[in-house]
Order: sequence, then structure tokens, then C-alpha cells
Amino acid sequence: MRAAQLYRYQLPMDAGVVLRERRLKTRDGLLVRLSDDGREGWGEIAPLPGFSEETLDTAQSATCDWLVAWERGNAPPPPDIASVAFGLSCAQAELDGALPQAANYHVAPLCTGDPDELFARLAGQRGDKVAKVKVGLYEAVRDGMVVNLLLEGIPDLRLRLDANRAWTPLKARQFARYVNPAYRSRIEFIEEPCKTRADSRAFAAETGIAIAWDESLREGDFTFAAGPGLRAVVIKPTLTGSLQKVQQQVAQAHALGLTAVISSSIESSFGLTQLARIAAWLTPKTIPGLDTLSLMRAQLVRRWPDSTLPCLSVDALEPLL
Repeated sequence: MRAAQLYRYQLPMDAGVVLRERRLKTRDGLLVRLSDDGREGWGEIAPLPGFSEETLDTAQSATCDWLVAWERGNAPPPPDIASVAFGLSCAQAELDGALPQAANYHVAPLCTGDPDELFARLAGQRGDKVAKVKVGLYEAVRDGMVVNLLLEGIPDLRLRLDANRAWTPLKARQFARYVNPAYRSRIEFIEEPCKTRADSRAFAAETGIAIAWDESLREGDFTFAAGPGLRAVVIKPTLTGSLQKVQQQVAQAHALGLTAVISSSIESSFGLTQLARIAAWLTPKTIPGLDTLSLMRAQLVRRWPDSTLPCLSVDALEPLL
């Protein structure tokens, strides 16, 4: 017999988390549990404020409607709401045994501005040294100097940079001017350096620094195509849609010889562990971008390996269904 539960959670965030000029004090979302004939599957639905098109209330309403229909024995397609489609499809995949348990917990450490902190984190790291640095939050010249310092100080380091379309072509050139040309090949890619795709392509051609698409994947006019200087696509499943759509995007990228990176939208530890499983399954040779748990002050239901943060149980959550 089918049964569905829906829970709402709220996790405290680090005081310094700012997304698109708004401070994120808590991370709010939903956990869904599907049960059928002794089997169960879980999923997380967590629209990201400032990035998701839907609000949490909209997602909650659509999820409730879908769960009621599912409990009655129907098999409706997931709603056309990205976070809802992703969370429900993950729950179904767990229920059906289609989401492998193996996970890739090797993350690229996230640096938001303090290079000394990144040096300390990488000092004892074994294997590939890959880190992610947010750029575009400060002056472009400062960003270039910090990136150059990191690449100079750690000779086996490779960096992924994320600009979130913050730069004009002039600021992008100012950044590149302070990065030693000899180090630029160790920048795996910079996500969306400029406000337009055309300017980002021109930046890659001019500087030799590879680029990746992120926001572009969610725009109506985007098509998968290879091009000079384009190395990767960054896929954020919570912002993308169903697990099937994520699979399709990974396959399209790989068919073009591009790297596909599974990346976080600041999900809870629960969501991050599922993303780690998806990354191991769909992109086994690529380190995912999942180092966002440090932005939170608590975990949720499923723990991230080696994290010492306290963990909320299901009993501590607000049941909605």
C-alpha cells in the first residue's frame, strides 16, 4: 500500500551568506518520503531564493497535489517546477532502486575570499588538488591577484572560478591581466565570466582561460554546442528539473567532449548526499561542486561524511502530509 509523507525544514545558515545582494539567514525546504510495499524513497525539494523561479510555498502546494494523486495509485508526471521535479524524481528513483548507493564525496573546496583558509584546507588533502573560488564579489583586480597567489603558492592546484556574469569585458580583462599567463592553463574553467555569452566567448579567445556555462543552461534559447574555449557545463539539479533531465544534459555534454559538473544549490546535507550519489553515477571521473555544507550550522537526516555539525532527525521536522 502506498503512503507519502511531506516534511518542512529550516536550517540556520552562517551569518555571512549573501546571495544576489540578500542575506540568507535560514535554508528552508521540504523532504518527501514515498513508501510502497516495504520499500521507500526520499527526495529533497529546496528552491534557492534569488535563483529558482518558484517559491517554497509554490513548490509545497504542487508537491502536495502530486503526492495525493500518487497515494491514490496514479502515476502523474512530476510538475514542471524544477525543484519539485528533481526532488520527486529522486524519491521515485530511490523507491525503485534506480539511484545507486555509491557516492563521490571528494569535493572541490570553496573559497569565498580568504586565500589563507584555502591554503590550510588544501595542505593535508590527498590526490587531486582542485578548488573553487568565487570571483566577481570584489574588484576584478583583487580577484586576479588572489587567483594568481593561489596558483603560484600551490603548484599542483587547479582552480574552478565562478563569476556569475558579474563582469563587463573591461573588468574581465582587468582580472586576466593579473593572472600569470603561465598559470592560466591550471584554471579548469571560469563559469560565465561576462554578462553575455558572446562576451564570455570573446574573453576565452583573448585570454586562453577556459569557460563553462551555468546560468545559460536554464535559458530558453540555450542549445548544447561545443566551441573554442568552452570546456564544461555546470549542472545544478535543483535548478534544472527531473533526474531524467539531469541525465539528458550530462549525456549531451559528454557527447560534445565537454566536462559535466554536478553542483550544489546549497541543499541540506540530505540533498548533498544524494547529489554525491548522482555525481558518482553520471559523472564518475569528475569532482562535483558540493562544498556548501560549511555555509550551514546543522545537518538534516542524512549526515555528510566527517562533518561534525549537529544533525536534525525527521522527528524534529514539521509534518505537512
